[in-house]
Amino acid sequence: MGMRVFVAGGTGVLGRRLVPQLVARGHQVTATTTSAAKLGLVEQLGAQGVVMDGLDAVSVGEAVAAARPDAIVHQMTAISMAHAGKPDIKHPDRWFATTNRLRTEGTDHLLAAAEATGVSHVVAQGYASWNGIREGGWVKTEEDPLDLMAGTAAQAGMEAMRHVEDVVRKAGGAVLRYGAFYGPGATDDQVELVRKRQFPLVGRATGYSSWVHLDDAASATVLAVEQQATGVFNIVDDEPATAGQWLPHRAACAGAKRPLRVPKWLARLLAGEQAVVMMTEGRGFSNAKAKRVLGWELRYPSWRQGFKEELA
Repeated sequence: MGMRVFVAGGTGVLGRRLVPQLVARGHQVTATTTSAAKLGLVEQLGAQGVVMDGLDAVSVGEAVAAARPDAIVHQMTAISMAHAGKPDIKHPDRWFATTNRLRTEGTDHLLAAAEATGVSHVVAQGYASWNGIREGGWVKTEEDPLDLMAGTAAQAGMEAMRHVEDVVRKAGGAVLRYGAFYGPGATDDQVELVRKRQFPLVGRATGYSSWVHLDDAASATVLAVEQQATGVFNIVDDEPATAGQWLPHRAACAGAKRPLRVPKWLARLLAGEQAVVMMTEGRGFSNAKAKRVLGWELRYPSWRQGFKEELA
């Protein structure tokens, strides 16, 4: 039977793929946006739109109470050009400042609204691309801790994601650790840099990352909602890959020249510690739990196929 689903962040890159999938499965969706100008887009996706400020507890409480949902999906971020300006990989604490607040304060507001209105299930966005703990094997499960990047500009963002996991799990919900997104609108900035040869390989480029197509991320989210899943799930494709594997393939699919290669010291100077760790020491993730528990099947099992189709 159809559920009433409240999608906070319904006009983001994932929200725009998630809402239609929920609607197609017979669910009644209320999707939030921060701009009244996007209410028409929400209607086109098949949902009822509402303007909501995720950092305002009253705004969140009123929106959730009016929707009377059976489940809440937290997809609120603020990393688009409109919200955060030009991407700043060297200073993720600045670039992700509002997103970090949405993952701390915003998550708390949604959970408080859920409790106040009797909503029993929350599904929230996490992250699992290159940020597994940098010890042991190169591919991590949900039992492995995430890397907090202590002492770097990335620490605030990593702690914000840990907050999401801690409070949503405590509330009996599910946190979906999505891999790096690709698909419609997700990597336009990155592809532009690749085409300009401004996204180089770093050092030996042995750091692993995990990817996931937006449509696969959305389908996993639908399953987590319908099954009232609890706990943490890595939502990534079947092929964790080193930067030396995925970046040249991305360039080839984009019709660009092979990426340049720079030493770690130069990359650290130009792009910061997070970029160096990702490209040289990153750990990828396993999706075995999501497949086993949720019965998740990927349309794009590998970024190799997905990149090619995305950039065709």
